[in-house]
Amino acid sequence: MTQLLLDVGNSRLKWALLRRDYTRGQRLASQGVVELGSLKRSAAAWAQLLERLGTRAGTRAGAVGAIHVCNVAGPAVERQIRAAAVRAGLSTPRFARSRMAEGGVSNGYREAWRLGVDRWVALIGAHYEHPGKDLCLVGLGTAMTVDLLDATGRHHGGCLLPGPRLMVESLLEHTAGIRRRAGGRAAAPGFDLAFGAATRARDVGLYAHDTHAALVAGARQACASLIGEALRAARLQLGRRPRLLLSGGAAAAITPLLPGRYWRQDDLILRGLAVLAATPKSPDRIKSRRA
Repeated sequence: MTQLLLDVGNSRLKWALLRRDYTRGQRLASQGVVELGSLKRSAAAWAQLLERLGTRAGTRAGAVGAIHVCNVAGPAVERQIRAAAVRAGLSTPRFARSRMAEGGVSNGYREAWRLGVDRWVALIGAHYEHPGKDLCLVGLGTAMTVDLLDATGRHHGGCLLPGPRLMVESLLEHTAGIRRRAGGRAAAPGFDLAFGAATRARDVGLYAHDTHAALVAGARQACASLIGEALRAARLQLGRRPRLLLSGGAAAAITPLLPGRYWRQDDLILRGLAVLAATPKSPDRIKSRRA
């Protein structure tokens, strides 16, 4: 039966449908993105979405076998999803939780629950999709996250900081002089376009010539520099350079500043949910199409 996978972030929801047992590298049957703001207003909006996805699965809503959710948008959203599933006639959603060990991955935090569930599920997806590889996972969204995972599935920990847009917004909010020179309170929306343009500007350096460009350059360079430092520290700790996996809406603005090879993989959380959907089967026994 079809399984529905939901990755609920701070600003967007990513969804995918899984119609058969998950295999490594499998193309998900159908997937998409929905802005979270339009859903938070009511359980009815959630129910309509779930009913629509059930129809999209080519099956009656009640025939969707299970709903697997990774949610970082808070307990109120979790309650909305639970209520919406009941209203749509779907099975009770299964919410992923950070654990000490699961899916072949061992948690590097002393207290498992303190590791964000999105990072936890992404680690599980990455470990399954890149077997036998040391991995450095970098998420570039509202927050920037960095996690180190060795080839055995051991999580060596990670770090957190504001994502590039949040860096800029913080300065605009707390420094009146910079805000005025960057264009005033109306300047913030323009940074989305600026970061988008930065994805094509491989020659943009650190030294900008106006406040607006300086904020973009500083945020981009800060993120790129941390990635470089994370890879150097990982090499010292593991004795070898890990494979760099990038995800998140701001990743494209940072990649032009990275000198080495990287893998762009924005669906690791969905793939981690697919691995977890196979439990109680051991993920190591899930069929694989490629080594």
